[in-house]
Amino acid sequence: MGGGWDDLVGSALLGTERRRPGGMVGDAEEAAAGLLDAAATGVVRRRAGIRPGPAGERPPVAAEDRRPDLPDAARRRLGMLLADRTAGSGGNRRGSAPNLAELLPQWLAAARREGYAAPPELLPALLDAARARTDLRSDALAFAGPRGRWLAGLNPDWKYALRAGAGAGAADGPGPEEPGQAERLWEEGLFAERIALLSRLRVSAPDTALALLAATWKSERAEDRLMFLDSLRTGLSRADEPFLEQALTDRSRNVRATAAELLSALPGSALAGRMAARARSCVSLGPDGIAVEAPYECDAAMERDGVAPRPPNGRGERAWWLGQLVDAAPLATWPARFGGRTPEEIIALPVLDDWQPDLHASWCRAAVRQRDEGWARALLGPPPAAAAPLAAVGDPAKLLSILPAAERAEWVAAFIAAHGLSEAFQMLGVCAVPWAAPLGRAVVDALDIARDAGSYPWSFSGVMGLAERCLDPAGAEQVAALAGGGDGVPDAAPGAAAYWGEAFQRLGSTLRLRAQMLSELRPAHP
Repeated sequence: MGGGWDDLVGSALLGTERRRPGGMVGDAEEAAAGLLDAAATGVVRRRAGIRPGPAGERPPVAAEDRRPDLPDAARRRLGMLLADRTAGSGGNRRGSAPNLAELLPQWLAAARREGYAAPPELLPALLDAARARTDLRSDALAFAGPRGRWLAGLNPDWKYALRAGAGAGAADGPGPEEPGQAERLWEEGLFAERIALLSRLRVSAPDTALALLAATWKSERAEDRLMFLDSLRTGLSRADEPFLEQALTDRSRNVRATAAELLSALPGSALAGRMAARARSCVSLGPDGIAVEAPYECDAAMERDGVAPRPPNGRGERAWWLGQLVDAAPLATWPARFGGRTPEEIIALPVLDDWQPDLHASWCRAAVRQRDEGWARALLGPPPAAAAPLAAVGDPAKLLSILPAAERAEWVAAFIAAHGLSEAFQMLGVCAVPWAAPLGRAVVDALDIARDAGSYPWSFSGVMGLAERCLDPAGAEQVAALAGGGDGVPDAAPGAAAYWGEAFQRLGSTLRLRAQMLSELRPAHP
């Protein structure tokens, strides 16, 4: 056969009946077979003529992972969850099947707690899942371990894993025993890598982290300074006070405000003392109750200490300035100011001239900022009765987050028993997982009451989702007993009975599946 590669391509495009390569004989069928043979020979010839390039550098060997391997059943479970990680993403009605997309983060958290190593063959799917869902990254990257970080270095799609050491709990990042490596990464690394390094060092070597930050502080961009400063919340101590005092004169208003907030969280700081003196001058105890004389101006010294001079829309200037002073004053200021009274006694005092909402809201914010259990307990008060409003002016969920886990669960359970679930969603979100047995029973009972009352079931979908993730799997049988009820509810919305039934069935099957998952992860291992 004569002709070259271009001749073969032209004949293939036009067909051998219309155009045959030079030298090809026979009928159309023989010509077509001859064309394919000639093309195969031409491909081999073309490939053989390519000169090989120089060999690339071999990748380094992955660091050894000494953690135990997953049990076989848990390995199969992980493969299934990774394959179906998008389950339940379409539509609002999911039927009675468990949402595997929500089970994956729970599985990863449990595997991380048990200290297993990720199966090498599932690392690509695991890194893809964490790339798509940032909520998986901390547990997924810690579970992936050194092999996962090694693999991420070979694929640009997984760069996030190299920059997420702070959230991943990676043990192979530079630590205090490798100061030279830490300094190089701080000086040469990408912004995300520097944030990750700073966050790790604040846990293991806070003084080293502060020294690195101080060395380059003046040359950093304002938005970067703000993020770096925010990382000092971890391990915040009196050793950070001189640096934070200098940050009060920063060019950026947001940096100054964050520095002031951090200093006010240190009750013994000089700023906290200045704010306490200002707050005491505004709040005093008279014969008829607490008297408030809010500031008439925001002077330069107040601004330097983080008081924002301009209030938001709808807020009076004096109330705005007063709130910021009380927010930042140590809560120990007030028992001394009010004759040694306890927080409960102070909260019970009348506040004159309608200043009570502002004063109590500021105390709530101060309790959250200073993590003061006594004040949080006093501001919350006991769970209110069914017809009574909440006593706290601030955010009850934030105040609850300060209390011990058992006390938190008990308070929320009593609140739900009295008020139902309509105001409890945020409170449930701060309760320890799995929910304590009394809290779990209170949630399930409230859902059952809502169904029997003919409530719209779709408005409880958020609580149902929380229950699937947070209820103790031991409560599966209690839920299963409710799945078949609710058929005779009068005046129920169309389709409500079927929805409630599916929701309870899904909740029960999810709890059973979670129990099985946990049992698969608990065989004895070194």
